[in-house]
Amino acid sequence: MWSNFQDAMATEKPLQIAGVINAYAAIQAKNAGFHAIYISGSGVATASYGLPDLGMTGMADVLTDALRITSVCDLPLLVDCDTGWGAASSIARTVREMERAGVAAIHIEDQVQEKRCGHLPGKMVVETNEMCDRIKAAVDARTDPDFIIMARTDALAMEGLASTLDRCSAYVESGADAIFAEAVMDLDQYRAFATRTGVPILANLTEFGNTPSFPIDQLRSADVAMALYPLSAFRAMSLAAESVYAEIRGAGTQEKIVDKMQTREQLYENIGYREYERKINELFSARDQSE
Repeated sequence: MWSNFQDAMATEKPLQIAGVINAYAAIQAKNAGFHAIYISGSGVATASYGLPDLGMTGMADVLTDALRITSVCDLPLLVDCDTGWGAASSIARTVREMERAGVAAIHIEDQVQEKRCGHLPGKMVVETNEMCDRIKAAVDARTDPDFIIMARTDALAMEGLASTLDRCSAYVESGADAIFAEAVMDLDQYRAFATRTGVPILANLTEFGNTPSFPIDQLRSADVAMALYPLSAFRAMSLAAESVYAEIRGAGTQEKIVDKMQTREQLYENIGYREYERKINELFSARDQSE
């Protein structure tokens, strides 16, 4: 049975949410002690399809990764659903498919359909009413009362704090269970979101963006309920992979970098290989004896 996102938030404040790019990364995050995990739209586009995060992947692409993750990891999974991938009927289908896949929570954003990375210039947001309609469609489609629908806002960079707070209040009135405030630059802004909306606030601590790497104690003091690290492990994996490829290509051997690799036994431990092997041996032994 998949875990409840609300229960995870009750385990710690802020709830640390680890970004994972595939099923094995989800296993590693759970083994590290995280209580919740996340699929980034950017991570799906880059890691699974080799594409930039410019709205070039859709629900089916994200759902494929979500299903792979929930099949092996029971931690509550938060999924980036971009703008919901369409009008009201499409958003409703997104919610139903995510629920069916065992996803615990999603966030839908207020950018236009031709979205951009939230920490880069050039992004545009829809009118407040249009985003409220997205939230209403998602909430109306929900069948599991524990399924969390989070509203992400990218308006801060363009409209300022006061206007963005007005937006978020409207999103909550439309049924949003939590607010994902993107590209926040100081703790007082997080505190203002929490005070104004009265719902849990998520801090997106993506590296190389506009938001500083605030430590947990500072986020807690600003009433932040969730601390998200969407691509931290993926960035480290990518740099390590480039180093390994370069070494093997240049030296003609991996001899000098084997100590930087996860061992076969460590891999087997993480995926429960020995237990699978034991079960197979048990089944074949039972068959052989019956023959």
